[in-house]
Amino acid sequence: MNEITFRQATVDDIKSLLRIENAVFTSPWSEKAFRNEFYTNSYAYYIVAEQNEAVIGYAGVWMILDEGHITNVAIHPDQQGNGYGKALFTELLRIAQAENVTRLTLEVRVSNLKAQQLYQKFGFKNGAIRKKYYPDNQEDALVMWVEL
Repeated sequence: MNEITFRQATVDDIKSLLRIENAVFTSPWSEKAFRNEFYTNSYAYYIVAEQNEAVIGYAGVWMILDEGHITNVAIHPDQQGNGYGKALFTELLRIAQAENVTRLTLEVRVSNLKAQQLYQKFGFKNGAIRKKYYPDNQEDALVMWVEL
């Protein structure tokens, strides 16, 4: 595995985040949504994964008191299958724990078994179903959670 490093994302990373977002998700976030995360959402914390100074992935979490809500976890398709998603997710959980988060939750498409399996490796349990959560195809979301 080529070495990757992690750092906190900044507004200067938005173009890279959008590139990954559009390559990975069928309902990608807009530039405006990312700008809102950096400029107005005081709970938002984003990290990027870099390889040879290029952003290859990112993840975000909203940390509110002792609870965290994971917003996005994405590795560019060209870099998937190399263990980078697991490394990125590990780093995100490390940061959340360092910030005294004791419980994390996230939503994942019911069809995204690959992501669900990754989250389960970290102890995430299945919770509720959010009906018609995803706007592109009305797919349900599985809510998953973990106690840290």
